[in-house]
Amino acid sequence: MQKSVQNIVGKFQRRPSIKKQISLILGIKPRHVALYERALSHRSVSEDLAQNNERLEYLGDAVLGTIVADYLFKKYPYKDEGFLTEMRSKMVNRHQLNDIAIKMGLKNLTRFNNADNALRNSQIFGNTLEALVGAIYLDKGYEKTRQWIMTQILNPYLSVDELEQVEINLKNKLIGWAGRNNKDIQFETVGESAEGKRRVFTVAIILDGQKIAEGRGFNKKDAGQQAVLEAAKTIPL
Repeated sequence: MQKSVQNIVGKFQRRPSIKKQISLILGIKPRHVALYERALSHRSVSEDLAQNNERLEYLGDAVLGTIVADYLFKKYPYKDEGFLTEMRSKMVNRHQLNDIAIKMGLKNLTRFNNADNALRNSQIFGNTLEALVGAIYLDKGYEKTRQWIMTQILNPYLSVDELEQVEINLKNKLIGWAGRNNKDIQFETVGESAEGKRRVFTVAIILDGQKIAEGRGFNKKDAGQQAVLEAAKTIPL
């Protein structure tokens, strides 16, 4: 009983510090701190759905996608569905969100199993960002969430005009480069594991028999795209 009381007291003692950190990093004053604590908790520290961020990640993914879709629909009134879909993919893909989350400082706030080295370099921080969007939506409502995404994600971290010029299908460029240079290139699924209730795939790029890059994703297409992004860092496409 004494240990239980100490845990409860400790939790409440930590809340002001967490609330302050959330305010500083997210630029928002939370009303329901417990929502944000859950959003910052990876399933590696608790498999209880009421304590980890998986459900909030699901909600945040949908809310973020809707807000970005609405933004693009209004920004490009004469572009077709294919263009809008590609632009949204560039803006909210797993790799992009993970980079933004780390730049925002969420790696320091996310609670996860620090003993698992694989988690340190995984995409869980982008998942945390999505979960925080879900928490903000439940705490503040749609319009406040939309404003927060615009001021804290889109404006500081995403230049839409620059993204418009990015070639989304780098895979074709990589294959073309290999062909011009008489290189044999293969894309192989080298791993499949579980993250929560989702399957995570690992795709490797094999160039002349040597692995040059690999990527992870919740489907093989996303994993392949991440692998191509890694390969593009070292290959002059």
